[in-house]
Amino acid sequence: MNFQGDRHIFGAWQAVLERSLWAALGFVIVLSGCSAGTIIDRLPAAMQPPADAPARPETPYAYPAVHDMPPDRATVPMTEEEQVKLEKDLAKARDRQEGHPAGKKAATTPKKPPKDAQGGQSDGAKTNP
Repeated sequence: MNFQGDRHIFGAWQAVLERSLWAALGFVIVLSGCSAGTIIDRLPAAMQPPADAPARPETPYAYPAVHDMPPDRATVPMTEEEQVKLEKDLAKARDRQEGHPAGKKAATTPKKPPKDAQGGQSDGAKTNP
C-alpha cells in the first residue's frame, strides 16, 4: 500500500484548516475592536472601573466639524492709510511712554571703538601672510 499520497493530501488539508482558523481568529479580533463600548459594560465586577471614576457621557462625543468653514467677517480689513495712521499712533504712544519729546526720536550716540582694537582683529588672531 502507498500511504505517501494520503499523507500529502492530509498535510494540504491541515494547512488549509490552519489558515482558516487564523483568518477566523483575526476576524474576531478586528470585530471585537469595533464594539469595545458594549464589551466594557459586560465586564465582571472585579474588572469594572472604580466607584469614584467619572461616569461615561450619555451621548457619545461628536467629532469636530473639520470641513465647516467659519462665517464671513462682519468687518473689512484695514486700508493702507488706516494701517499707516495706526502705526504712527503706536509710535507716538511708545515715544510718550519712553519719555521722548513728541515728534523727536531719541538721539543715538555713535559707538566708540574699543581702545585696544587692532585693525578689526581680536587678540590671539593670526594675521594672514
